[in-house]
Amino acid sequence: MRETVVVAHDGSRKPIQLAVERPLTLYVDRQEIVTLMTLGQEPELLSLGYLLNQGLVPRAEEIESITVDWEVAAAAVRTVQGSVGIGLAERLARRTVTTGCGQGTVFGDWLQRVSPLPPAHDAPGSVPHDALVRLLDVMRRQPSVHRDAGSVHGTALWRGDSMLVHVEDVGRHNAVDTVAGWMAMRAIDGAACWLYTTGRLTSEMVLKAAHLRVPVVISRNGATAMGQDLAEQLELTLIGRANGARYLCYSGAERLRPGPA
Repeated sequence: MRETVVVAHDGSRKPIQLAVERPLTLYVDRQEIVTLMTLGQEPELLSLGYLLNQGLVPRAEEIESITVDWEVAAAAVRTVQGSVGIGLAERLARRTVTTGCGQGTVFGDWLQRVSPLPPAHDAPGSVPHDALVRLLDVMRRQPSVHRDAGSVHGTALWRGDSMLVHVEDVGRHNAVDTVAGWMAMRAIDGAACWLYTTGRLTSEMVLKAAHLRVPVVISRNGATAMGQDLAEQLELTLIGRANGARYLCYSGAERLRPGPA
């Protein structure tokens, strides 16, 4: 973070903290893919998660190395088979412009890359109200760049009562991609996890969660119509406007175990 002095509504001056974003250009086998605006907390995991979530690399085992050089603001990814072997050109040929903060592009047949999760009615009551309230309380008190400076999004992966990892970045998609990279490096099974995000629940966020096989996504923000439609199609429990003991379930309510009125 960087300190600066601002002028308040009453004319007074006061020091505050600013989140520092920086560009990171991602190369795969020397081919430029995208430039991400990032806080740079975990650039290697961000690079890995981005490639996996965008379908540009089929699995983490295809990556031989990721080298980040902040002097040239670049992440160089080397694959085992080379770009031809992983079919990179074909994946880059089709792209969809999205609402993503700091990204805005999804490559390939993005609506066909994920399959539905196990039906929500197969796990009735697996999301207890009390557990949701505890999660929200922990996230509210979590030390963060957002608390000190604002202007960033956070994502956390939970399993049971334990928060496994918490990541902040300029864009909500970067934060989710970094969590995806973290999961890939540890072979974490998303089926037993919940995903918390501060960002709005758009179609792309739903697809990322479904790609990770995480059945429950929780946000303090709202959902878009396409985000809800996809969540219903993919059997994902989508919870938004979450604050304290209050929240709205947009899809997959069969998993909820409601609390008191």
